[in-house]
Amino acid sequence: MLSFIVRRLLALIPLMLIVSFLVYSLVVFLPGDPAVAIAGGTQAKPEQIEEVREQLGLDDPLLVRYGRWLKGAVQGDLGESVYTKRSVSDEISRRFPITASVALGAIVISLLLGTAFGILAGLRRGMMADRGVTVFTSLGLAIPSFWLALMLVIVFSVNLQWLDSIGYVKFGDDPYQWARHLIMPWIALGIGAAATVARQVRGALVDVMDQDYIRTARSKGLAGHKVVAKHAMKNAAMPALTVVGIQFAYLLGGTVIIESIFSIPGLGTYIVSAISGRDLPVIQGTVLMMAVIFVVINLIVDILYAVVNPKVRLQ
Repeated sequence: MLSFIVRRLLALIPLMLIVSFLVYSLVVFLPGDPAVAIAGGTQAKPEQIEEVREQLGLDDPLLVRYGRWLKGAVQGDLGESVYTKRSVSDEISRRFPITASVALGAIVISLLLGTAFGILAGLRRGMMADRGVTVFTSLGLAIPSFWLALMLVIVFSVNLQWLDSIGYVKFGDDPYQWARHLIMPWIALGIGAAATVARQVRGALVDVMDQDYIRTARSKGLAGHKVVAKHAMKNAAMPALTVVGIQFAYLLGGTVIIESIFSIPGLGTYIVSAISGRDLPVIQGTVLMMAVIFVVINLIVDILYAVVNPKVRLQ
């Protein structure tokens, strides 16, 4: 098991170097001169443009700038915001727990709903329950999360006035208000992920229930719920495990729009404001953070795969 983890970690080194270079190269793909845009556009004075160039080191070759930035990133220094002069690393550290709480709540909802509906459909294949779950998953995949978020705001904040539509309360200050402010973002993000999980669980469970060892367990007189819990779900969970890991990474990225709708001060609103102002250090630092999270989550999924299925360790 240890050698498997070491191999996966070593494989991440070249991958992360490629990802970090692509992230830093964002400055190359921006139209026009980034120094002019950051300094104020066509109305910027030459001395202002030169000050920005010096601050960002834009006169140096790309590889030299990348090496300097990578050295700082490895040490936890992602530079400073061009406008606020605040440390990007400090801002990410402050905002990431907020974004993570949104994504974690959404993944919990997706697991609860997706697993329950997937099992229901898998055990009632071709019946009314299966058709109902198919309708739910189709709608969940088709409805954009931002549209669902707006509908939730209209219904529960504007019409019923049950929930607050904007703002954020720290968990340590008031756990009840923290959950009350995040329940709509959780639902808006979690429904689509739940539909994906339900389809994966349903398909995997249908395949597993037709296997010989399931029929053998039933012929021995084992209760139906024990057959599903002890034998079927262990193997049916493998495809769903991959989906959950990937969904969590996507949910972290999906908070960009949701945080803007609900005025949540997480990474989403941070990167949106940075893109609007072309704040390069913030854009590069935040995108790198998201990329690292995505890679780490995939590593965790690989390790969980190896725990559930020892055959994976040999690959």
